[in-house]
Amino acid sequence: MPNDFLTFPARGFGKPVSRLGLASRGGSEITPDDVFYAVDRGVNFLNWPGEADGPCCDDGLSQAIAALGQRRESVVVCVQFGSRTAGEAASELRSILATLRTKYIDCLTLYYVEHADEWRQLIGPGGALDCLKKAKRDGLVRRIGLTSHQRTLAADMAKSDAIDVLMIRYNAAHRGAEREIFPVTDALEKPVIAYTALRWGALLRPTSGDPPDFELPGAIDWYRFVLQLPSVAVVLAAPNDRTELEHDLDLLAVRGPLPDAEYARLAAHGDRVRQSAGSFP
Repeated sequence: MPNDFLTFPARGFGKPVSRLGLASRGGSEITPDDVFYAVDRGVNFLNWPGEADGPCCDDGLSQAIAALGQRRESVVVCVQFGSRTAGEAASELRSILATLRTKYIDCLTLYYVEHADEWRQLIGPGGALDCLKKAKRDGLVRRIGLTSHQRTLAADMAKSDAIDVLMIRYNAAHRGAEREIFPVTDALEKPVIAYTALRWGALLRPTSGDPPDFELPGAIDWYRFVLQLPSVAVVLAAPNDRTELEHDLDLLAVRGPLPDAEYARLAAHGDRVRQSAGSFP
């Protein structure tokens, strides 16, 4: 397990987890051996997209989860969930459990709930939460989460007793969660999983407003930026291959938060990236 700064306590997910999580995505070249390597290094939070974006994505991450064996109990498996009705949810959950060859999912996150009417459907009669609440009572799902880009809506949904975990976008260029989400989740003691720490790579690239002597930070610096706030339980890294994975895993050797001056330097670059980002809120 990583050092204390990079470990989230058991209260959030039922077991201590590494604050650096490993996620897969479409087109990734990550293999099962790469995933086992990351687990051996101390990463025990694995995030799989599941069927949320279409047919079940059987990739290196899902294959590794299915082959965890006795190590399954030490790993937190988080899966995105696309169903909106109870009938669809029952079928999707059966498929996920079969693909991952597991008796339970640690955290199932309702994928991209972006509108209030979607939320009303989910919590209403015949909504997917009817199925997931029963699955939770039966031990098939340990925690129910939700993913959204809409900060005000996400904060409101986090207040529901049905939601145990929130997954949101948070990075140096998009820091609205500091005002609109973290005060809510902190008060409720609900863990937050952060994605797009690199803002789709934009934070790794220069902007026209950078000072002449500005040195671009690397991926690890941006993960550290996200983890600077204890409000964030886990930041997701989605490396494309073993080389990127090796670089991301260097974060596990970090001791303590960023110095104030370095945090301010990263925040300033995040502001410049945001200014050139276009329409993203």
